Amino acid sequence: MTHKHMQQSPSMAATAPPGVNVFLKLAPLTLAVFIAFLTIGIQLPVLPLHLHDALGMGPTVVGLVVGAQFAAALLSRAWAGNFADMRGGKRAVVSGFLFASASGLIYLASLSVIDMPQASVWVLVLGRVLLALAESLIVTGTMGWGIALVGPQNGGKVMAWLGMAMFAAYAVGAPAGVALNNYRGFAGIAVATVAIPWLALAAISGMRALAPTASRRTPFYKVLGAVWLPGIGLAFSSVGFGVITAFIALLFAAKSWGSSSLAFSAFGAAFIAARICFGHLPDKLGGARVALVCVVIEVAGQLLIWGADTTSSAYLGAALTGFGYSLAFPGFGVEAMRRAPPQTRGLAMGAYVAFLDISLGITSPLAGALAGAWGVGAVYLAGAASVSLSFLVALVLLSGKQKRG
Repeated sequence: MTHKHMQQSPSMAATAPPGVNVFLKLAPLTLAVFIAFLTIGIQLPVLPLHLHDALGMGPTVVGLVVGAQFAAALLSRAWAGNFADMRGGKRAVVSGFLFASASGLIYLASLSVIDMPQASVWVLVLGRVLLALAESLIVTGTMGWGIALVGPQNGGKVMAWLGMAMFAAYAVGAPAGVALNNYRGFAGIAVATVAIPWLALAAISGMRALAPTASRRTPFYKVLGAVWLPGIGLAFSSVGFGVITAFIALLFAAKSWGSSSLAFSAFGAAFIAARICFGHLPDKLGGARVALVCVVIEVAGQLLIWGADTTSSAYLGAALTGFGYSLAFPGFGVEAMRRAPPQTRGLAMGAYVAFLDISLGITSPLAGALAGAWGVGAVYLAGAASVSLSFLVALVLLSGKQKRG
């Protein structure tokens, strides 16, 4: 060990308390994330149908409204990161919960002008933008706050637990949203969106806030050179997730299959199972190698949905998509981290996740136009083709690693 490393060790140890129980430390934060993301989960199968059935909008408008949240999330990443750095993780998380609750009030306002469908759509878009700001603050704040609480050596566990909480909320929220919509309509969804974030606030009320960081942030463009190739892999692999989020409900409606909530649940359950059982593989085997296999599984899932003639086939396709995408994300993420300078790894992850925002923001409107021209089923053939491109990115990453070796 060099003298420089010996000098750094005390400060590193100071940020990593020995013997910390990661699960107990993160439990309230994980619960809060799960509760908060129920506000998104309950909307997944309901919002497209509300736009289509109640407001009479076609697939293109549905794609634009759903995609508005992802586009706004992309534009707000840097702002949310600076907010968390300058004001602390807890304040960022609390602000995110309040923004999420406010988006429900805007949803309620959209119902007051439902007799003017175009005006109602624009109000809904405003609500989606506010929900995007909430998501950015919650994700950025919880990641930074959680790592600060348990130490940077447990950063992978923080991301794993919080990520599983998010997708568990999608899996549970989708059928709950359908049931609530059947009982109280979209007004019930709006009221739940107002109320649920307050439960999340209660979950973290007893957690201690940590002092904000005052260090300067490196601009995004300075790390893009290191993460752009894995980021492109993430972008292509995220298309499968995007088309399920935006269009699986319309596919089920077009085929008269009834509720699509179990498709969301199948995706979320497979996603979580893959993280629990195989989440260690990107670190152990290499991110590119794991991504190479997992995107093939995701492509198979998309093709299965495209060719599905029964709900069972569609559910299986959603599960395969979730399983493959679950490990493609950390697979490409490990490659991004390895290419970034150590002192900018946090920022590099932000730049890497921005490719997810770009992908989802573009996918929804383009897939909506495709569905309008060729039918909803065509969206999943295009999804399979897009995810296949991430296989090529993984090959390039793997071949570059072998050449360096």
